Amino acid sequence: MAAESRTVRIGSSHGLHARPAKLFAQAARDAGIPVTVAKGSGAPVNAASILGVISLGAEQGDYVTLTADGDGAESVLDALAELLSTDHDEE
Repeated sequence: MAAESRTVRIGSSHGLHARPAKLFAQAARDAGIPVTVAKGSGAPVNAASILGVISLGAEQGDYVTLTADGDGAESVLDALAELLSTDHDEE
């Protein structure tokens, strides 16, 4: 079975910093299948690693590519894409 991938635009007004990165990494960890995230043509990082996600330096409006491999990859990507496209910096 081929890996699924999805390109998503970052919604948080401060980009993928501590809080959104933590929410995203936790969700990726909970998915139970390997998920990576890459910005532009950069190397993919483990989506379950908060430090890895922060190291991408993704800002609001940047596009990142999520890739998941395993059972339920489609629904995992749907949920993670939703997290990334939401602005978690709104009060």
